[in-house]
Amino acid sequence: MTFLLSDYDYHLPEELIAQHPVAHRDLSRLLRLDRITGQCTHGQFSDIADLLAPGDVLVVNNTQVIPGRLLGQKESGGRVEVLILDYAQGVPRRIFTCLVKASKRPKPGSILIFQDGLQAKVLAHQERTCTLMFDGVADFEQALERIGHVPLPPYIRRGDTQEDQRTYQTVYARHKGAIAAPTAGLHFTAALLDQLAAKGVLIAPITLHVGYGTFLPVESEDIRQHEMHSEWFTLPGPTAEIIHQAKAAGRRIVAVGTTSVRTLEYCAQSDGKVLPQSGPCDLFIYPGYTFKTVDAIITNFHLPKSTLIMLVSAFAGRESVLAAYVEAVRLRYRFFSYGDAMLIS
Repeated sequence: MTFLLSDYDYHLPEELIAQHPVAHRDLSRLLRLDRITGQCTHGQFSDIADLLAPGDVLVVNNTQVIPGRLLGQKESGGRVEVLILDYAQGVPRRIFTCLVKASKRPKPGSILIFQDGLQAKVLAHQERTCTLMFDGVADFEQALERIGHVPLPPYIRRGDTQEDQRTYQTVYARHKGAIAAPTAGLHFTAALLDQLAAKGVLIAPITLHVGYGTFLPVESEDIRQHEMHSEWFTLPGPTAEIIHQAKAAGRRIVAVGTTSVRTLEYCAQSDGKVLPQSGPCDLFIYPGYTFKTVDAIITNFHLPKSTLIMLVSAFAGRESVLAAYVEAVRLRYRFFSYGDAMLIS
């Protein structure tokens, strides 16, 4: 077992980073990794209907990505870009922690100007962020929906489009708050979910609002020194009960995405059952972790040296995961948010 950051690196040709989604969500490719043997098989995502069994519990993250990226200018005229980070926490409000990108960091008290009359006053600076108070409009949420942009990840090297408002959102998104999509869920269509339900697969929602921490690099060479940023989650009572019954009957819990994995494991008891709760989740899963609840993972291909590749390495073994990634590169799979999928079981 290794805890060196460099041991979670791999070579990825830049042209394999997906810049656009496939035309039909469930026609992306699917690599299946057997976590016991390390063997890889290949198909397309719609095969998931044959790979899941009646009684399996499919746990999905129903967070909804907000159009939280705002483009504007400072009073001096210089361009500014703002990303709202903590939209989900608390009651409706107008004061948020934000990333602010500008040629020069705006001073406390200065005003940022956006479209349609929306403004923000800089209240304070933190190490990497600013606290902003938004004003100038009667309904802030409506203004955000009207002028905000989809916060595509930095490795998607293009501006967002109208189409991204649909494609960078799962079909089961319900609760606003994420600044990044739980991308493993992007492969599901409503028809595929109906097909799974008709087969007897139970679909159980949780909510974890994906935050900026998902993009922050691990900077310590010993990965055990890394501190995860917390993200707000809710695991509802009905989902906890479905998992309780499935565990008692020996049926599988299949987590869609690393966000679902982290939420379930954060709430897990020693017997694999989970307790309904809400709060901040800062669980960092890396090799050596003992999984209590999750039996299989549907996930995308993750960035080199990221906490996400460490999580799947904890689940299936670092050597097997990296070998699968080498195979995926050789076969020209598409990587990251708009890329192809893996089933690890």
